[in-house]
Amino acid sequence: MTSRFLSARERQEEADRFTRSLAGLALSLLLMGIGLWLAEALAMEAKLEDCLLQGRMNCERIELHPAP
Repeated sequence: MTSRFLSARERQEEADRFTRSLAGLALSLLLMGIGLWLAEALAMEAKLEDCLLQGRMNCERIELHPAP
């Protein structure tokens, strides 16, 4: 069905459906990003905990900066 044969109400419903679909997609992407961040944070904490449980004293992550 093309938009020129739709009534004003049908066009508004179609626009609302499109808006809800975009909002759902945005929410899904946000939740996926939060899930990935959380998984990475938990993995880093698990590695630190494993290191500490082995009795090591220097378990901090070493950040290497490129030479100027």
